[in-house]
Amino acid sequence: MAEDRGPEVTVVGGGLAGCEAALQLAVRGRRVRLVEMRPVQPTPAHQTEMLGELVCTNSFKAEDPANAHGQLKREMAALGSILLDSAAISRVPAGGALAVDRSLFAAAMTRAVESHPAIELVRDEVTSIPEGPAIVATGPLTSDALSESIRGVLGEEGLAFFDAIAPIVERDSIDESIAFAQGRWDQDADYLNCPMTPEEYEAFIAAVRAADVHEGGHDWDQVPYFEGCLPIEVMAERGLDTLRFGPMKPVGLVDPRTGERPWAVVQLRREDRAGQMWNLVGFQTRLRIGEQKRVFRTIPGLENAEFLRFGSIHRNSYLNFPGHLTPHGALPDRPELIFAGQLTGVEGYTESAASGILSGINLARILEGREPVIPPPTTMLGGLYRYLAESDPKHFQPMNSNWGLVDPLERKVRNKSRRRELLAERAEAAFREWMGTVGLAGPEEAARQPAPAAS
Repeated sequence: MAEDRGPEVTVVGGGLAGCEAALQLAVRGRRVRLVEMRPVQPTPAHQTEMLGELVCTNSFKAEDPANAHGQLKREMAALGSILLDSAAISRVPAGGALAVDRSLFAAAMTRAVESHPAIELVRDEVTSIPEGPAIVATGPLTSDALSESIRGVLGEEGLAFFDAIAPIVERDSIDESIAFAQGRWDQDADYLNCPMTPEEYEAFIAAVRAADVHEGGHDWDQVPYFEGCLPIEVMAERGLDTLRFGPMKPVGLVDPRTGERPWAVVQLRREDRAGQMWNLVGFQTRLRIGEQKRVFRTIPGLENAEFLRFGSIHRNSYLNFPGHLTPHGALPDRPELIFAGQLTGVEGYTESAASGILSGINLARILEGREPVIPPPTTMLGGLYRYLAESDPKHFQPMNSNWGLVDPLERKVRNKSRRRELLAERAEAAFREWMGTVGLAGPEEAARQPAPAAS
């Protein structure tokens, strides 16, 4: 039986983040009450009542640490991820990706949680923010009642229900001989601009109109379009010049190559302070990923664009993390109430699980009278949390793992493969050093160590 080190902790949500958080707390001696609303309150997406059920793809993406998703897995493994343990039991052949049998994976996750003596699994709906120490990891399908409770605490701007995402490209993949830095009317040079001639613009509109789009297969994925964030394919269908008088308007811009105003322009706005990630302004879209690559690479200056995130539009409940939460994901006046998983604005299975791991670790630390910790921004998990904490609240959008999140290398490396290998090597060393510096043991070692007395 795990040593009793303090008060009961509540974890809301039995998805990937909630399971990871509960187990991190449990192995650190905390008695955990994990509350999952299924099957008492079903969702439109889930098919079973098992914990950790995957509702979209069965792939956790690449394992190679030179890939951003692979590096995140390496950091999760160092912290003792139950997702990775369950995936190892249930994996299926998928080349360089980690893919699983959904049923076997969910069964392994459920078994890991139910078999731990310090975790009590409760099947019920939580309708309001819990009192006392808690982690809320309810995901994009958070119930209406709990959503309203969260909104009551954070305010109208604290919780979004509509996710309109524009693609993000890597800065080094933009052709600087074509794209130019300039703001409208020379007010600033904060934007990159990809100019188009009339012929290039008409060809682009034709490509958008001919491209294949996601239709959406679930009621929860059928979202209304708002005039302020229409998909580009919808605008393109409304008329040849709709985009040219909308997000692609060239007003106030001068192409330095010609000294004249372009016929149309695609503007890119930076996503990070280092200027490694740039999003296509106003380019929210439901084009399929392959179509986004093909169509958007017809834009002058983006012929060789490396996409760090693809555009999408769907229903998705997520918090305005940078505007309302502390760097470790808590309410400012309640450090022991932490939000985790996709609800915080991370995209993807492993990102959600990693968020749950760190939240569980930090809540355990807080209950022991210690400060929460965040890995350095040279690591993938640290870079992701920096993005959540430091993004512009007015333009905050969910994010998945990518190398644009971490600090750039001190020296420029042109070869992309080698650059990513070096980033992964640095991230691994930095993560291990960070774990040692903050006295952070993996779960097995943590379970054997007595916790410091609470201050």
